Amino acid sequence: QQSGRKYNLFLKRRLRIDKRHQSKDSIFFRDGVRRIDFVLSYVDDLNKEWEKKLERRKEFERNLQKAGLELETEDKKESEDGKIFFVKIHAPWEVLITYAEVLNIKVPIKENDIPPMVENPLDCVLFPLRLPEKVMHPEPDYFTAPFSKDKQELYLINDESTFFSPSMRNRIVNYILTRCPYGTEEGKKKFGIKRLLNNGTYTAAYPLHDCQYWKKASDPNCDSERHTLYMEWARFLRFYKEQPLVLIRKYYGEKIGIYFAWLGFYTEMLFLAAVVGLICFLYGLFTMDENMSSKEICDPAIGGEIIMCPLCDRDCEYWRLNTTCESSQYSHLFDNVATLFFAIFMGIWVTLFLEFWKRRQARLKYEWDLVDFEEEQQQLQLRPEYEAKCTQKKKNPITQEMEPYLPLTSQAVRFCISGATVLFWVSLIIASMIAVIVYRLAVYAAFASLMENTQTLQPISGLLTPQLATSVTASCLNFVIIMILNFLYERIAIWITDMEIPRTHMEYENRLTMKMFLFQFVNYYSSCFYVAFFKGKFVGYPGAYTYMFNRWRNEECDPAGCLIELTTQLTIVMAGKQIWGNIQEAIVPWICNWWGRRKARNNPENLYSRWEQDHDLQTFGALGLFYEYLEMVIQFGFITLFVASFPLAPLLALMNNILEIRVDSWKLTTQYRRPVAAKAHSIGVWQEILNGMAILSVVTNAFIVAFTSDMIPRLVYYYAYSENEDSPMSGYINNSLSVFQISDFPERNEPKENPENFVICRYRDYRYPPDHEKKYLHTMQFWHILAAKLAFIIIMEHVVFIVKFFVAWMIPDVPADVKAKIK
Repeated sequence: QQSGRKYNLFLKRRLRIDKRHQSKDSIFFRDGVRRIDFVLSYVDDLNKEWEKKLERRKEFERNLQKAGLELETEDKKESEDGKIFFVKIHAPWEVLITYAEVLNIKVPIKENDIPPMVENPLDCVLFPLRLPEKVMHPEPDYFTAPFSKDKQELYLINDESTFFSPSMRNRIVNYILTRCPYGTEEGKKKFGIKRLLNNGTYTAAYPLHDCQYWKKASDPNCDSERHTLYMEWARFLRFYKEQPLVLIRKYYGEKIGIYFAWLGFYTEMLFLAAVVGLICFLYGLFTMDENMSSKEICDPAIGGEIIMCPLCDRDCEYWRLNTTCESSQYSHLFDNVATLFFAIFMGIWVTLFLEFWKRRQARLKYEWDLVDFEEEQQQLQLRPEYEAKCTQKKKNPITQEMEPYLPLTSQAVRFCISGATVLFWVSLIIASMIAVIVYRLAVYAAFASLMENTQTLQPISGLLTPQLATSVTASCLNFVIIMILNFLYERIAIWITDMEIPRTHMEYENRLTMKMFLFQFVNYYSSCFYVAFFKGKFVGYPGAYTYMFNRWRNEECDPAGCLIELTTQLTIVMAGKQIWGNIQEAIVPWICNWWGRRKARNNPENLYSRWEQDHDLQTFGALGLFYEYLEMVIQFGFITLFVASFPLAPLLALMNNILEIRVDSWKLTTQYRRPVAAKAHSIGVWQEILNGMAILSVVTNAFIVAFTSDMIPRLVYYYAYSENEDSPMSGYINNSLSVFQISDFPERNEPKENPENFVICRYRDYRYPPDHEKKYLHTMQFWHILAAKLAFIIIMEHVVFIVKFFVAWMIPDVPADVKAKIK
């Protein structure tokens, strides 16, 4: 009986389709002529709010029709699950030309007759990277002017139905939807689709994709741009091809276009940094055997005879220096002369990247008609939330109209609350970092005693020193904490920004950006800052160690230097973040969509309509791009702020970005509803953040080379203290270790056992020996090295800053040919 009923239902549906002779994959009204510009959906749930919602919908749709829009409703019986109503919206010519003038939309007046640029001699070499011309430039280039209703004869209007592109049409309809009233509640005029979505009157509002991504539309009037984007851009096998930016801009709007232009440009520039970083790494690899320090550490006659002081109190034993032989060899990979060169190179690379991006952005501005685009027109419109929550009004001195405003006292209270919340969360990160440090100190003693007392670890103990074991586990723990805090703070940041009630969309985005960035900056980089600038700097010396909370002895660096630990920390956090980010971005939406679509699979395709297919996709929210930028800017920090410790960071970033471009494009084209087209002429506040990080990176890299690496102590030894002219670096290890008399140990520090009855032990520092009158005070060499470090920081910073500012001054922000074209 049930299967019979299903069959009857199926026959009814068949008849309904045959009656209409229209593919359900169509993007037109039932008449096959009027294009669907937007779709609203709602569910008829019979709860207590039902009548209220019905009333709101009726009023809203009536007002949309008054505004000139045409509507067509698909009954729930037509929908695949029998529950959802779809309201299709079409904007006729009159509405489009009215609002094109309001929104200042630029339209073609004449084909561009400026002769094209001279051919690039490299074009033949770059030919394999090029896309076909029809994909790169789907339509000719035009001179444009803002649309005016009264001067229609001036514009190139060949066909009214295709004169405005689908992305322009959905922008116009979205503009009307966000401002359309739906009644009066509690004495206030209520309006806007956003509020109707929030209160459940409608379940979704979205423009349609123009076809299915895996095949072209059957309708010859459809451009199938989504299919072209998928085939030429969103598949991983196209990773080496350029991006079809003009088509991306045409389909998704300028805001998304400019993000992909920036991401592509950043990836291109990373290629240079990755190559230079790889060369520096290979230099370290090939000179590994010639490194005098690790030779001496590994030599049984030198390193094997040096007895080091215990690494923790009571439980740890004395140990021989040559047990750290392998880790000292590996630290040479990153701690060598090439590192210094690379740190300086990256300081200049950052400037080149930012300056050339400004030029690229200026060219895009011209090509995409954004030169005199006033972001203010769009962004300075009041947010509906602001208008709703601000009940008080005052006269605007410019327009002489009454406008809602937030009283100063209310603003101050809101800012205090939000400031306190941000401060609390930043303190929470610092507290969690201190907890990880305590973990390092507590576990370190355990690792040290475990590794010295067990024979089972013999095969790997050469590589896995107690320092490294602690560092790896602490980095992993730190990464997990970072991810958990991130997840929680995201929600808090949006809540705080909403509570502040920013006036305009631009203000909202900028405030949220600063909050999120500040938090993520502290969250991701605090552990790296600790390892780079604090670890091993405040250890004290045997007999007078410094303790944290009077309980845990501060960590020492590996005898080979702290740089290798910074490298470990950086690799784990950076690589972990990139892998996790890609899983979150690609796999999560795919699973959600697969789950949503599995019901619809039973239906023949002609019953599963275009608007239902898009309804089942994920929503690309207003903050979709914000998270993409944030992810890339945090990565930019890793490859600039700490690059002196890890020359391979740009290579890691390059590989991630090649994948990122394709993951983002695949996700946007196949897994998300089509976003409403939005304009933007730059990457906004992110430009300032990148500039700030570029300046900070010079300072952090100078400090890393001076204080974290062993470069300066070696150079001071080489020029001032070396006694062997044939091999100036021999004797450096012995020189860098001070002597301690074991009988001077207080009971708290003294190891329980001393089976070989050692009399002295060595430790990393420059202090006088026990038989000197200035026993255990700093030697002159310590002060020489400190002076050299400070001098190096000042010189390196000044040299790099002078070069940076000179380069920035030399490179004009707008290319000469673009200036000429604009004029």
